[in-house]
Amino acid sequence: MPSLRHLEALAVRVLLGASCAVALACVSMAGASAQTTTSKADAATIKRGEYLARAGDCVACHTLPAGKEFGGGRPMDTPFGTLFSPNISSDKENGIGKWTAAEFYTMMHTGKSRDGALLYPAMPFGSYTKVTRADSDAIHAYLLSTTPVHQPNRPHELRFPFNQRQLLLGWRALFFKEGEYEPDPKQSAEWNRGAYLVEGLGHCSMCHTAINKLGGNVSSKAFEGGLIPLQNWYAPSLTSNKEAGLGDWSIQDIVGLLHAGISDRGAVYGPMAEVVYNSLQYLTEEDVRAMSVYLKALPQRSGDTSEPPSPAVTEARNNLVPLGKKVYDAECAVCHAAQGQGKPPHFPPLANNQSIEMNSAVNPIRMVLNGGYAPGTFKNPKPYGMPPFAQSLSDVEVAAVVTYIRTAWGNHGAPVTVKEVNELRSAPLY
Repeated sequence: MPSLRHLEALAVRVLLGASCAVALACVSMAGASAQTTTSKADAATIKRGEYLARAGDCVACHTLPAGKEFGGGRPMDTPFGTLFSPNISSDKENGIGKWTAAEFYTMMHTGKSRDGALLYPAMPFGSYTKVTRADSDAIHAYLLSTTPVHQPNRPHELRFPFNQRQLLLGWRALFFKEGEYEPDPKQSAEWNRGAYLVEGLGHCSMCHTAINKLGGNVSSKAFEGGLIPLQNWYAPSLTSNKEAGLGDWSIQDIVGLLHAGISDRGAVYGPMAEVVYNSLQYLTEEDVRAMSVYLKALPQRSGDTSEPPSPAVTEARNNLVPLGKKVYDAECAVCHAAQGQGKPPHFPPLANNQSIEMNSAVNPIRMVLNGGYAPGTFKNPKPYGMPPFAQSLSDVEVAAVVTYIRTAWGNHGAPVTVKEVNELRSAPLY
């Protein structure tokens, strides 16, 4: 993250045993001890699996809004048709109740289903292949402990030839590298833990790396940001690029954004708000910090830098800015302050805000049109919201105010066109 998170099967049982046989009394005592030990171990494994499933945000794709947890059936629109997430509850007929731990790990590790069928990459097996066998087994144990949902799986609705799974062999050859995460001995344990979570269960690259026409991530632009297809939200760069990434963010600011959904640098909305709500807020402070340390250390790349404005762009900006300032002063300044400094953490600053200045103006346009709330989290249970202005502002006024906030107070964003605003008016919220 919303972000596409799609697991397609699971099932495991952890059985721990103990043996003792000397005298009848000893056997009896050992048996009772073994039962207690096994019960505790199973409960601990299931609890750990629940935590890891949260880290992987499995519920986001495998649960319909207001539906039964892990019952599947959630539609995922793609440029190639619609995919429907499978039932991954413990149901033996429709879910994954008959899967073994080994079959589940094979699916996670290789991107192949129980019957050998190739999985579509909406299921992020390119990231999940990095998950260890122990963690895979724990997730499996947890999902087997969930309530069975008797909901049949819905077949995908993909256009020809994309409904021919064998074509995925070519895709996999180009974009999939199988293998568990290998720690970097040159880095700290904290960095490696963060890398494991970000690159593996978190599958952050699914949204934060540009996707090409074949639906694959462009590895040379890893974590540099990109438009999420058909959702019309832009996932920003996570690299250390100071112009468009996390280069001048503190670790604490990154932790705040991931764990609470807000920090002094900004707040999350759109698909990322769902990721924080369903997943990241449940992680420990140590794990979120480890992710932040890893992200902060990502190498600076070209990222989303802006070119110097052309005369035509400068003219467009100058034409829109007076109206934009008028709208801003009337509608926005009360929360974001006269000079765009905001009132952190609840009302994020707009001045010197990379998400405002990116080449893509999708996110600020959508926020003005649709408004939104940061997620309600343990650390921010009563989030402040941004009201929608789609009904009260015209396309011209929205273009003007977004142009103003992208170019005022030292910001270096480009002007927004009326056409861009009009095209996003009908965009789905998620």
